[in-house]
Amino acid sequence: MESSEFKHRYGPWALIAGASEGTGAEFARQLAASGLNLILVARREGPLDALAAEIHAAHGVQVIAATIDLAKKDAAERMAQVAQGREVGLLILNAGADPNGAMFLDGDIPNWVDLANRNVITVMRACHHFGRAMRDRGRGGIMVVGSGACYAGLPGIATYGATKAFDMLLCESLWAELKPHGVDVLHFVIGRTDTPAHRELMEARGMAIPADLADAGEVAAIGLAHIDKGPVKNWDLADDEAGWAITSAATRRARIEAVAAMSAAYAGKK
Repeated sequence: MESSEFKHRYGPWALIAGASEGTGAEFARQLAASGLNLILVARREGPLDALAAEIHAAHGVQVIAATIDLAKKDAAERMAQVAQGREVGLLILNAGADPNGAMFLDGDIPNWVDLANRNVITVMRACHHFGRAMRDRGRGGIMVVGSGACYAGLPGIATYGATKAFDMLLCESLWAELKPHGVDVLHFVIGRTDTPAHRELMEARGMAIPADLADAGEVAAIGLAHIDKGPVKNWDLADDEAGWAITSAATRRARIEAVAAMSAAYAGKK
């Protein structure tokens, strides 16, 4: 997609939650290069402000930095307040790493609640608020960055995997609901990516940093190139390739389209 078309379809503002480092920062840099103004959201003020200054100096776009803890109940409301009066054509929900590194019963329940708030409640509320405005305008895009943990339950990341599975099913449903209104929805499933958060987690567990971690910039570029090719993109797999994801993105899309058509038929729609 050409930059001018991308900007028309998903501009003039993009809001990125979880923007201060890693893939979030790369999304911001690449979107600014396409001419979109940015609302950057993250918990840590220092890195967020530094990124905002860097991007404004490099690309001349407007950049707003909003320090918001996405695990708080009012996170989505605060994002909406920051964006008030600005046309957000692209919403990227990139936050949600699991910093706990514990079996479910060995972890403290407040930590799991925070993780569920960040990955489920805030995601749901943000999609609802910004998705409504996009639907009314007849254009826009929503991307929720997921994890391969969404495809199977695994010990040590029970809550994390469950939240990512929720996000995938939410995105698939929204893709079917919003596609007729010109709004694109993508659940972007990434693998092990070279980000500061991932490195910190592995180091805390005494794990060696593998040489095959994906480059954050490359991952972000793939995600942005597939916003209009939802509802699912497994970043290192072709659309019709199942691989580690068990079922391919194409298979999931076909199933959703079939169920949507069946539902429409029962509702008496054509």
